[in-house]
Amino acid sequence: MTRNDRIKKQADGIKLKIEAVVRHIEKVQSNCLMLGKKLIEGGEFELGKQLIASGYKHDNSKFHGIEFGAMTGEAPTIKDDKKIKLKFAVHHHNLTNLHHPEAWGGIEHMPRVALAEMVSDWKARSEEFGTNLREWISDTAMKRFGFKENDEVDKQVMEFVNLLCEKPFSEIKS
Repeated sequence: MTRNDRIKKQADGIKLKIEAVVRHIEKVQSNCLMLGKKLIEGGEFELGKQLIASGYKHDNSKFHGIEFGAMTGEAPTIKDDKKIKLKFAVHHHNLTNLHHPEAWGGIEHMPRVALAEMVSDWKARSEEFGTNLREWISDTAMKRFGFKENDEVDKQVMEFVNLLCEKPFSEIKS
């Protein structure tokens, strides 16, 4: 393989990964905009505005440092252990992005704007993976982040989910 072939192959890989990140960010931004406007309509003017602004900063860290390096294979190698690099990148991401509970020392410490962005992120991921957001919250998120059905965190999370998601046909009364 020639030098030009290697460069093209590496460039193509980087472009694909950037495109995937950008698609995700755009979905989260769209969710934040929709939810923010609904919050404003409901009288939560400042929260809605803050959420929309947060959406435009969502996951920016993925374009820098260890996160970009782990995503593109450019991170410094530790005997080329990709799993270790990815673990450090995820840890860094969760601690430096305020829509992750780890950045606050737990989901119960998150302000409403961070919870709203987190739900916007979760909805984007559920669309990307073709999963049911409500089921993922009850089956996975509650255990992972330590909240329970009908507690204060769950009430806020479900408020945002209900504003973002259409009701299932089975719940629509004619």
